[in-house]
Amino acid sequence: MPEGPEIRRAADSLETAIKGKPLTDVWFAFPELTPFISTLIGQHVTHVETRGKALLTHFSGGLTLYSHNQLYGVWRVVNTGEMPETTRVLRAKLQTADKTILLYSASDIEMLTPETLKQHPFLLRVGPDVLDLTLTPEAVKARLLSAKFRNRQFSGLLLDQAFLAGLGNYLRVEILWQVGLTGNHKASQLNDEQLDALAHTLLDIPRFSYNTRGKVDDNKHHGALFRFKVFHRDGEACERCGGIIEKTMLSSRPFYWCPGCQH
Repeated sequence: MPEGPEIRRAADSLETAIKGKPLTDVWFAFPELTPFISTLIGQHVTHVETRGKALLTHFSGGLTLYSHNQLYGVWRVVNTGEMPETTRVLRAKLQTADKTILLYSASDIEMLTPETLKQHPFLLRVGPDVLDLTLTPEAVKARLLSAKFRNRQFSGLLLDQAFLAGLGNYLRVEILWQVGLTGNHKASQLNDEQLDALAHTLLDIPRFSYNTRGKVDDNKHHGALFRFKVFHRDGEACERCGGIIEKTMLSSRPFYWCPGCQH
Protein backbone atom coordinates (compact mmCIF):
# COMPACT_ATOMS: atom_id res chain seq x y z
CA MET A 1 0.00 0.00 0.00
CA PRO A 2 1.38 3.44 -0.88
CA GLU A 3 2.07 5.71 2.07
CA GLY A 4 2.54 9.45 2.32
CA PRO A 5 5.88 9.69 0.48
CA GLU A 6 4.60 7.68 -2.50
CA ILE A 7 1.35 9.66 -2.66
CA ARG A 8 3.24 12.97 -2.52
CA ARG A 9 5.50 11.84 -5.37
CA ALA A 10 2.40 10.90 -7.38
CA ALA A 11 1.00 14.38 -6.72
CA ASP A 12 4.31 15.87 -7.87
CA SER A 13 4.04 14.02 -11.18
CA LEU A 14 0.52 15.38 -11.71
CA GLU A 15 1.72 18.92 -10.98
CA THR A 16 4.68 18.56 -13.32
CA ALA A 17 2.35 17.43 -16.10
CA ILE A 18 -0.39 20.06 -16.01
CA LYS A 19 0.16 22.72 -13.33
CA GLY A 20 -0.39 26.23 -14.69
CA LYS A 21 -1.52 25.06 -18.14
CA PRO A 22 -5.02 25.90 -19.42
CA LEU A 23 -7.37 22.91 -19.41
CA THR A 24 -8.51 22.13 -22.95
CA ASP A 25 -10.84 19.26 -22.02
CA VAL A 26 -12.36 17.87 -18.82
CA TRP A 27 -14.38 14.70 -18.33
CA PHE A 28 -15.97 13.00 -15.32
CA ALA A 29 -17.68 9.62 -15.10
CA PHE A 30 -20.05 10.70 -12.35
CA PRO A 31 -23.13 12.74 -13.38
CA GLU A 32 -22.96 14.99 -10.31
CA LEU A 33 -19.58 16.29 -11.52
CA THR A 34 -20.50 16.99 -15.15
CA PRO A 35 -22.00 20.46 -14.43
CA PHE A 36 -18.49 21.64 -13.51
CA ILE A 37 -16.92 20.71 -16.86
CA SER A 38 -17.71 23.94 -18.73
CA THR A 39 -16.55 25.99 -15.74
CA LEU A 40 -13.18 24.25 -15.55
CA ILE A 41 -12.25 24.39 -19.24
CA GLY A 42 -9.84 27.29 -19.67
CA GLN A 43 -8.88 27.29 -16.02
CA HIS A 44 -5.63 25.71 -14.76
CA VAL A 45 -4.50 23.59 -11.84
CA THR A 46 -2.72 25.77 -9.27
CA HIS A 47 -1.39 22.92 -7.11
CA VAL A 48 -2.11 19.38 -5.94
CA GLU A 49 -2.28 18.98 -2.16
CA THR A 50 -2.03 15.69 -0.26
CA ARG A 51 -3.84 14.90 2.95
CA GLY A 52 -2.89 11.32 3.73
CA LYS A 53 -4.26 9.25 0.84
CA ALA A 54 -6.55 12.03 -0.35
CA LEU A 55 -5.53 14.34 -3.20
CA LEU A 56 -6.88 17.86 -3.49
CA THR A 57 -6.51 19.23 -7.01
CA HIS A 58 -6.97 23.00 -6.75
CA PHE A 59 -8.17 25.00 -9.75
CA SER A 60 -7.56 28.68 -10.53
CA GLY A 61 -11.28 29.51 -10.24
CA GLY A 62 -11.44 28.38 -6.60
CA LEU A 63 -12.89 24.88 -6.99
CA THR A 64 -11.09 21.79 -5.65
CA LEU A 65 -11.38 18.22 -6.90
CA TYR A 66 -11.27 15.86 -3.92
CA SER A 67 -10.23 12.28 -4.70
CA HIS A 68 -9.38 9.41 -2.38
CA ASN A 69 -7.71 6.41 -4.01
CA GLN A 70 -8.87 3.95 -1.31
CA LEU A 71 -7.64 0.50 -2.39
CA TYR A 72 -7.76 0.63 -6.15
CA GLY A 73 -7.69 4.22 -7.39
CA VAL A 74 -4.68 5.38 -9.40
CA TRP A 75 -3.71 8.50 -11.36
CA ARG A 76 -1.84 8.26 -14.67
CA VAL A 77 -0.03 10.88 -16.74
CA VAL A 78 -0.15 10.50 -20.54
CA ASN A 79 0.59 12.57 -23.60
CA THR A 80 -2.55 14.31 -24.77
CA GLY A 81 -4.28 12.20 -27.40
CA GLU A 82 -3.01 8.91 -26.00
CA MET A 83 -5.07 6.50 -23.90
CA PRO A 84 -3.34 3.62 -22.10
CA GLU A 85 -4.56 0.08 -22.58
CA THR A 86 -6.01 -0.96 -19.24
CA THR A 87 -8.92 -2.85 -17.73
CA ARG A 88 -9.35 -0.12 -15.15
CA VAL A 89 -12.44 2.11 -15.32
CA LEU A 90 -11.76 5.77 -16.11
CA ARG A 91 -13.29 8.18 -13.58
CA ALA A 92 -11.82 11.58 -14.45
CA LYS A 93 -9.75 13.28 -17.15
CA LEU A 94 -8.02 16.67 -16.99
CA GLN A 95 -6.43 17.56 -20.33
CA THR A 96 -4.03 20.30 -21.39
CA ALA A 97 -2.45 20.93 -24.79
CA ASP A 98 0.41 18.49 -24.22
CA LYS A 99 -0.31 16.38 -21.12
CA THR A 100 -3.40 14.71 -19.67
CA ILE A 101 -3.94 13.23 -16.22
CA LEU A 102 -6.36 10.33 -15.81
CA LEU A 103 -7.93 8.95 -12.64
CA TYR A 104 -8.88 5.27 -12.76
CA SER A 105 -10.95 3.04 -10.47
CA ALA A 106 -11.51 5.55 -7.64
CA SER A 107 -15.10 5.97 -6.47
CA ASP A 108 -14.62 8.67 -3.82
CA ILE A 109 -14.54 11.83 -5.92
CA GLU A 110 -16.16 15.19 -5.19
CA MET A 111 -15.97 18.79 -6.36
CA LEU A 112 -15.63 21.19 -3.46
CA THR A 113 -16.09 24.94 -3.15
CA PRO A 114 -13.95 26.89 -0.67
CA GLU A 115 -16.85 26.61 1.79
CA THR A 116 -17.47 22.86 1.43
CA LEU A 117 -13.71 22.23 1.47
CA LYS A 118 -13.61 23.54 5.04
CA GLN A 119 -16.48 21.25 6.08
CA HIS A 120 -15.51 18.01 4.32
CA PRO A 121 -15.90 15.09 6.81
CA PHE A 122 -12.65 13.33 5.85
CA LEU A 123 -10.60 16.52 5.86
CA LEU A 124 -12.01 17.53 9.25
CA ARG A 125 -11.12 14.11 10.68
CA VAL A 126 -7.63 13.64 9.24
CA GLY A 127 -4.59 15.04 11.01
CA PRO A 128 -1.84 17.25 9.55
CA ASP A 129 0.20 15.66 6.78
CA VAL A 130 3.75 14.59 7.65
CA LEU A 131 4.94 15.97 4.31
CA ASP A 132 3.49 19.42 4.99
CA LEU A 133 6.71 21.36 5.52
CA THR A 134 4.95 23.85 7.78
CA LEU A 135 4.37 21.06 10.32
CA THR A 136 7.03 21.26 13.04
CA PRO A 137 8.37 18.74 15.59
CA GLU A 138 7.00 21.01 18.31
CA ALA A 139 3.48 20.68 16.89
CA VAL A 140 3.90 16.89 16.60
CA LYS A 141 5.07 16.69 20.23
CA ALA A 142 1.99 18.65 21.30
CA ARG A 143 -0.22 16.17 19.45
CA LEU A 144 1.59 13.24 21.09
CA LEU A 145 0.89 14.73 24.53
CA SER A 146 -2.71 15.77 23.81
CA ALA A 147 -5.49 14.12 25.78
CA LYS A 148 -6.73 12.46 22.59
CA PHE A 149 -3.47 10.65 21.80
CA ARG A 150 -1.19 10.49 24.87
CA ASN A 151 -2.50 7.12 26.10
CA ARG A 152 -2.73 5.39 22.73
CA GLN A 153 -0.26 2.59 21.99
CA PHE A 154 2.01 3.48 19.09
CA SER A 155 1.08 0.27 17.25
CA GLY A 156 -2.32 1.76 16.48
CA LEU A 157 -1.60 5.46 16.82
CA LEU A 158 0.97 5.54 14.04
CA LEU A 159 -1.57 4.03 11.63
CA ASP A 160 -4.36 6.43 12.65
CA GLN A 161 -4.69 9.17 10.02
CA ALA A 162 -6.43 11.35 12.62
CA PHE A 163 -3.07 11.60 14.41
CA LEU A 164 -0.79 12.29 11.46
CA ALA A 165 -1.80 11.81 7.84
CA GLY A 166 0.55 9.95 5.53
CA LEU A 167 1.96 7.43 7.98
CA GLY A 168 1.53 3.74 7.16
CA ASN A 169 2.99 0.39 8.05
CA TYR A 170 6.54 0.65 6.71
CA LEU A 171 6.91 4.12 8.20
CA ARG A 172 5.48 2.92 11.52
CA VAL A 173 8.07 0.18 11.99
CA GLU A 174 11.00 2.25 10.69
CA ILE A 175 10.17 5.20 12.96
CA LEU A 176 9.85 3.05 16.08
CA TRP A 177 13.11 1.22 15.30
CA GLN A 178 14.92 4.52 14.82
CA VAL A 179 13.91 5.75 18.29
CA GLY A 180 14.27 2.35 19.98
CA LEU A 181 10.64 2.05 21.06
CA THR A 182 8.07 -0.74 20.69
CA GLY A 183 4.52 -0.70 19.40
CA ASN A 184 3.28 -1.08 22.96
CA HIS A 185 4.71 2.20 24.18
CA LYS A 186 2.56 5.29 24.72
CA ALA A 187 3.53 8.96 24.71
CA SER A 188 2.46 9.26 28.35
CA GLN A 189 5.21 6.78 29.30
CA LEU A 190 8.08 8.66 27.64
CA ASN A 191 10.49 11.18 29.09
CA ASP A 192 11.09 14.53 27.44
CA GLU A 193 14.18 13.36 25.55
CA GLN A 194 12.30 10.38 24.10
CA LEU A 195 9.35 12.59 23.14
CA ASP A 196 11.61 15.05 21.34
CA ALA A 197 13.36 12.23 19.46
CA LEU A 198 10.04 10.67 18.43
CA ALA A 199 8.51 13.99 17.35
CA HIS A 200 11.49 14.72 15.09
CA THR A 201 11.61 11.17 13.69
CA LEU A 202 7.89 11.17 12.87
CA LEU A 203 8.70 13.92 10.36
CA ASP A 204 12.29 13.11 9.40
CA ILE A 205 11.77 9.55 8.16
CA PRO A 206 8.72 10.22 5.93
CA ARG A 207 10.47 13.26 4.46
CA PHE A 208 13.71 11.34 3.93
CA SER A 209 11.76 8.56 2.22
CA TYR A 210 9.97 11.09 0.02
CA ASN A 211 13.22 12.77 -0.98
CA THR A 212 15.31 9.66 -1.70
CA ARG A 213 13.37 6.40 -1.94
CA GLY A 214 13.38 4.92 -5.41
CA LYS A 215 16.43 6.89 -6.52
CA VAL A 216 19.65 5.17 -7.57
CA ASP A 217 22.71 6.12 -5.55
CA ASP A 218 25.16 6.55 -8.46
CA ASN A 219 27.24 9.11 -6.61
CA LYS A 220 28.00 8.36 -2.97
CA HIS A 221 28.83 12.02 -2.40
CA HIS A 222 25.16 12.87 -2.78
CA GLY A 223 24.43 11.26 0.59
CA ALA A 224 22.55 8.21 1.79
CA LEU A 225 19.28 6.95 0.33
CA PHE A 226 16.32 5.66 2.27
CA ARG A 227 16.45 1.93 2.92
CA PHE A 228 14.59 -0.32 5.32
CA LYS A 229 16.26 -1.07 8.64
CA VAL A 230 13.64 -3.59 9.84
CA PHE A 231 10.69 -3.66 7.44
CA HIS A 232 10.51 -7.08 5.71
CA ARG A 233 13.86 -7.99 7.30
CA ASP A 234 12.70 -10.58 9.85
CA GLY A 235 15.37 -13.17 10.55
CA GLU A 236 18.19 -10.77 9.64
CA ALA A 237 20.64 -9.14 12.03
CA CYS A 238 19.85 -5.67 13.33
CA GLU A 239 22.52 -3.27 12.09
CA ARG A 240 22.43 -1.37 15.38
CA CYS A 241 22.77 -4.12 18.00
CA GLY A 242 23.23 -7.37 16.08
CA GLY A 243 20.02 -8.87 17.45
CA ILE A 244 17.67 -10.81 15.19
CA ILE A 245 14.76 -8.86 13.72
CA GLU A 246 11.39 -10.42 14.43
CA LYS A 247 7.96 -10.22 12.83
CA THR A 248 4.63 -10.20 14.62
CA MET A 249 1.15 -8.72 14.11
CA LEU A 250 0.13 -5.44 15.74
CA SER A 251 -3.12 -3.64 14.97
CA SER A 252 -3.84 -6.30 12.33
CA ARG A 253 -0.72 -5.39 10.34
CA PRO A 254 2.70 -7.09 10.12
CA PHE A 255 5.11 -5.49 12.58
CA TYR A 256 8.89 -5.80 12.36
CA TRP A 257 11.19 -4.99 15.27
CA CYS A 258 14.42 -5.82 17.06
CA PRO A 259 13.91 -7.13 20.62
CA GLY A 260 17.57 -6.41 21.29
CA CYS A 261 17.32 -2.61 21.07
CA GLN A 262 13.62 -1.77 21.05
CA HIS A 263 12.35 -1.98 24.60
